[in-house]
Amino acid sequence: MRARVKLLDVYSGRFSIVISEKDAEKARLHPEDLIKLETGKKTIYGNVVISSMVEEGEIGISRDILRVHNFSEGEVVTILPAGTPESVRYIKKKMHGGKLRKVEIEAIIKDIVDRKLRDIEISSFVTSLEINGLDMDEIAALTIAMAETGDMLDIDRKPIMDVHSIGGVPGNKTNILVVPIVAAAGLTIPKTSSRAITSAAGTADVVEVLTDVTLSLDEIKRIVEKIGGCLVWGGALNLAPADDLTIKAERALSIDPTGLMLASIMSKKYAMGSQYVLIDIPTGKGVKVESVEDARSLARDFIELGKRLGQYVEVAITYGGQPVGHTVGPALEAREALKTLMEGKGPGSLVEKATGLAGILLEMGGVAPQGMGKKMAREILESGKAYAKMREIIEEQGGNPDVKPDEIPVGDKTYTFKAPAGGYVTLINNRAITGIARAAGAPEDKGAGLKLHVKVGEKVKEGDALFTIHADSEARLEQAIVYARRTEPIRIEGMVLQRIGNI
Repeated sequence: MRARVKLLDVYSGRFSIVISEKDAEKARLHPEDLIKLETGKKTIYGNVVISSMVEEGEIGISRDILRVHNFSEGEVVTILPAGTPESVRYIKKKMHGGKLRKVEIEAIIKDIVDRKLRDIEISSFVTSLEINGLDMDEIAALTIAMAETGDMLDIDRKPIMDVHSIGGVPGNKTNILVVPIVAAAGLTIPKTSSRAITSAAGTADVVEVLTDVTLSLDEIKRIVEKIGGCLVWGGALNLAPADDLTIKAERALSIDPTGLMLASIMSKKYAMGSQYVLIDIPTGKGVKVESVEDARSLARDFIELGKRLGQYVEVAITYGGQPVGHTVGPALEAREALKTLMEGKGPGSLVEKATGLAGILLEMGGVAPQGMGKKMAREILESGKAYAKMREIIEEQGGNPDVKPDEIPVGDKTYTFKAPAGGYVTLINNRAITGIARAAGAPEDKGAGLKLHVKVGEKVKEGDALFTIHADSEARLEQAIVYARRTEPIRIEGMVLQRIGNI
């Protein structure tokens, strides 16, 4: 069937191709069928949407497609059924517990990138990895396939450093300090970050409060070669493009398969040309990796994968038993990170973690002697050099370098939870804290989140403030309050935990 192109001002979150009901009947097409458009040497795959937005003989192209492919109004294209790609059979193989060969993994990733696989098939692939896992051969093949189906960055400044946290700890705005510290020491650190998947704020969500994070590869290359560092959103780039499509499925299912996480992280490092990579594995109750033993096992996987990719990888197992700093949510975290950089000091957990990680990178990059990296990192922070570098990053990425922490707007609908009794804070539940912040609207609502007034080990009196929820609307605030009351975000206990009588 041939039809005229109609450009639609519609975002659907997928490659949607809209046809009329009459054309759908003639071509025997149904909603969600996979079809392909052919024009010249170009073939585009997309999902059928049947709508009166187009007339008989027209084909509507969503803006999702137009962001990637050029079409002209009235252009004539050929529409064909796409059929089921061979990669679906490989997904079924993994669903049944089979080991995938390199060529099978390459076929799956290529079909994801080419949009030959629909959301349901991508979700099935992600679910199969969550249930059946991947061995190191499969992970290495997946990593390289994800990287090589996208663009690769070549930066002239060497060596290229990188740091990545596997996440799971609320308030982990650490890299907003680490990157300017490392760049201020003269090393090169082009940091691409993700948006939140299951957390209340990814690094990209927080940095976006301060400056633009949606940059092209050419812009990143220019900035990094000029000032040594950047903090950008990896999803805006064509780096490992399959990753962004699998992340959509992970977010919807609230899962993060270990093998896919390894490939997701390391494929972007590979594509960025990173030579020295530091992986932060937060460990503790309520995070992705709860035991040190599991963290060490995962660390070995990262190091082994790095060897297969030709990268030198070190791993820092960090304390993840409670949130980092006192804030959770994009704008609140941006305020706290910027204030710490400005003053050269801040919450102990944030400064300790940031200078510890930056110190390892300084030693890996050869600018600090072994064992002296943390001290050097702290000096760079306290001297104001890190803040000066962060101002450069903000300005080069299109933001206002003069912005002050108090000028960053946060949710003005607030509610403070107070201690019902005196005692000591014995637990701050990471998952509950994240859930409260997300219920308040984070990360989509930049000003939403919460501020902690206490940390584990602190003594509180009855009526002392424990945490304050921030939201942009009364409805989201009420949702967060209800969520907080259903959970136990902060546990307060006396020194006598339990009394047992005479038996």
